Amino acid sequence: MTRPARLAVGVVSAGRVGAVLGAALGRAGHTVTAVSAVSKASLGRAETLLPDASVRPPDEVARDADLVLLAIPDDVLPGMVRGLAAAGAVRPGQIVVHTSGAHGVDVLAPAAEQGALTLALHPVMTFTGRAEDLERIAACCFGVTAADDDIAAWNVAEALVVEMGAEPVRVPEKSRPLYHTALAHGANHLVTLVGECADLLRAADVGVPERLLGPLLSAALDNALRHGDRALTGPVARGDAGTVRKHVGVLADRAPEMLPAYRALAARTAYRASESGLLRADLVADVEAAITEEPS
Repeated sequence: MTRPARLAVGVVSAGRVGAVLGAALGRAGHTVTAVSAVSKASLGRAETLLPDASVRPPDEVARDADLVLLAIPDDVLPGMVRGLAAAGAVRPGQIVVHTSGAHGVDVLAPAAEQGALTLALHPVMTFTGRAEDLERIAACCFGVTAADDDIAAWNVAEALVVEMGAEPVRVPEKSRPLYHTALAHGANHLVTLVGECADLLRAADVGVPERLLGPLLSAALDNALRHGDRALTGPVARGDAGTVRKHVGVLADRAPEMLPAYRALAARTAYRASESGLLRADLVADVEAAITEEPS
């Protein structure tokens, strides 16, 4: 694997991801020379995690860098790349990297047209923007994308990730939308689901719902990753239609805003439990009816 030379790194911008990855690249021996930061929070992260970097506008950050790290929101990225290219802040031989999960390298085409090596390095991890995130990197993977036929670019992408202490996983350009959908569906909706479960427990006069949910959900996640659909438990997978009807009824009465999500997930659970052989074929219709019927 090609090992990148020591690089001058410019970070645009010092958000939760950019500040941490900049610090990780610095820990790997590169030099973070400049960073863009505007808000009080981003200025604080820059001061804490990138103390030797000067705070400058994005075009100046990019112009003097060997590696430009674009850690900005998905919808802002295309305009930023076009703007940097138009401002002459991108040059041949530069490495231009973005951290967006939704985009591959096509979004960096204006930089590639100026002769830059373009890469997508997406950390599959949630960050707080604090120093402890540097340790989280060692336990995570990065979805890496380069131009399909550019072997050198793939090697550089993987080497940068390994230097930061993480594991690179190749994601072809055409697969980036589906890849990111899968990750967002799992991570983002999991937070919503856990929050709603905690709300229901509080409504049930359980004082500290986290004590109940922590061990249960940790075991469920571990079992799901180890065993897939065979890890399904509960009334839907068992075919207990009466219990499912009670769930629908209590949600309709106490938390009607949560009922559509419960029904959608229960229906998907019934399908997967049936397909995997956990839910008996003769019980499927009763369970599906219990999920969809309006409570009396």
